[in-house]
Formats: sequence, C-alpha cells, structure tokens
Amino acid sequence: MLILAIESSCDETAAAVTNGRHILSNIVATQIAEHRIYGGVVPEIASRRHTEAISQVCEQAVKEAGISYKDLDAVAVTFAPGLIGALLVGVNFAKGLAFSLGIPLIPVHHLRSHIAANYIENDSLNPEFLCLTVSGGNSLITKVADFTEFELLGGTKDDAAGECFDKTARALGLAYPGGVMLDKIATIPDFNKYPLPYPRLSGNELDFSFSGLKTAVINLIHNASQKKEEIDVPVLAATVRKRVCDMLIDNTFKAAEQFNYKTIALAGGVSANSELRNRFCEECKKRNIELFYPELKYCGDNAAMVGVQAFYEYKSGNIADSSLNALATLPIDYNRGEFYG
Repeated sequence: MLILAIESSCDETAAAVTNGRHILSNIVATQIAEHRIYGGVVPEIASRRHTEAISQVCEQAVKEAGISYKDLDAVAVTFAPGLIGALLVGVNFAKGLAFSLGIPLIPVHHLRSHIAANYIENDSLNPEFLCLTVSGGNSLITKVADFTEFELLGGTKDDAAGECFDKTARALGLAYPGGVMLDKIATIPDFNKYPLPYPRLSGNELDFSFSGLKTAVINLIHNASQKKEEIDVPVLAATVRKRVCDMLIDNTFKAAEQFNYKTIALAGGVSANSELRNRFCEECKKRNIELFYPELKYCGDNAAMVGVQAFYEYKSGNIADSSLNALATLPIDYNRGEFYG
C-alpha cells in the first residue's frame, strides 16, 4: 500500500512515501537555521515556511520513490498535536491532495507516529510493549496494546523533559536546538557543585514534573550571573542531563515492573539523547528486558514514521473525510469518533 505521508507539526516540513514498514523516500525540509536566530521556534514563521515548502517536498518524495501521484493508494497527515498554524498547512494540503486524487485520507496522531518510528528498522517489534515517548513538548509512558490501541500510564503534569533541556541550554547561551547542543557538551555530572531537585508528585507515581527542575536550573544560572560567578557549563549540562534521565528511567522501570513488561521502546526527539540510550541499554540488560529505539534519523520529526503508523491506522479503519481539522492538543488514546469523520 503506497502512502504519501505529510508531517508539519512544528518546524520540519516533511513528506515520505511508504509501503507498510518499508520506506521508499523520506524528505525533510528543516527550518533550524532560521529559528536559531530567535533561540527557538517562532510559530508564525514556521507556518509560513511550511506553506512555501510543502508542495516541493511532496513532489520530491514522490519522485525519489520512483512513482507518480496516480500510483498512490492514500495520503496520510499529522493532524494533532502540535503548533496549530503549522498543522493546518499540512492538513489542508493533504485534504486537497487526497480529494483531487480520489484516494483515502488517513489522520495520524504525532505521538503515535513517533512510536511507529521503532517499527521501521525493528521487524521483530510488535505490540504489546511499553513505550517511553519523550520530546520537547511531551513526556509519557504508554502501554502499546496494539498498533492503534494505547493506554496512557503516566505523563508530565507541566513541562516536558525536552523543554527542560531546551530552556537550560538557552539559559546557558547554547545555540538552538538546545537539547542537542546540551547533550554534545555535557561531561561529568556533579550534584555537590550543582545540587538539583528531584521533583516528585503525589498521586500517580508514574507521572512526571519537570517545571521545578527547569526553574531550579534557571535560577542557579541567574544567581551565578548576578554574583559574577562563572558557570562550568559542561558540568552543569551533564548534571541536568543526569537528573532528567534519572526521572525518565526510574518511572519507566516502575511501570515495567508494575505491569510485568519485558519489552520497552523509546521514542521522540529526546530518545536520541546519548545518556538516555546508554543507561536504558545498561538497565535493560541487567533486568533481562528487550530494548528498542529508532535510528537517530527517525527520532526527530519526519514523515516516514507518519506513513508507517498510517498503514496501521488504515487497517483499523481510521479514515477521515473533508471535515478533518488540526488540533493543537489531543491525548494519544483519543476516541477518533469524537474528533472527525
């Protein structure tokens, strides 16, 4: 089944042609250089750039796949969650394209597609498994009961782990994308030199809270600046990275133990973090748990993962009509009948 998949939820305009789990093309037009000027994504600029790039990106994806538009069986698009203006560009383009070609339109949830990035190079991975999905806007532990059936076990109650990394990097004067730069320069953590809190929540022990940690780090940097004290940037970067990883790892293995999972997957942009991957590998080996994570090129936003998830959404009967709209927020375990079609 040939699917043209479109992704425009943030600052990457992406298109891919997929056939099941097989990737025929994967094109990404990034806006990083432009947003770096502002230290982060400017939603209005992102939307304009998507509008300028989307037609060309789709044409390139089809050409690289060695097919024509008339060979396509369906069009898939990320419709939620994300920056609403950016999402609307992709959704409206996909609706028009699907209508003009007379083929089905498949709506795809952004976080579901991040999980599906694991299927691309891992043929042996099939539900049921536990997945930690971590990005700049989301941090959640999910039971993947089937390819289109998810149960949220724990999530962030405020900031996401990726935002904590990004805001720390920005306060340290690192270039955008901050989380990537922070990971590159981090050396050895030192909690004696830079004591940082481990925020804990009452209620669901699998939930996260990163806002207190983010605030503590920013206050530490600002206080040092006011006192004219020099921050050891590589050490603080490593200390923050370790604390965030502590929280993500602790809760994931609590969930694995509580629900008796022997297979864990990582997903999302932060799944590319070097310490997170290394420590998960070590802990899973100790506990005899099988670990999966995407190739680095599929960790960030891309359309290949959208196409793979779209294949399973289509098989489950998840088809949208012209009423499909973009949504800035939507839980991963949403009931599709409430939102479109």
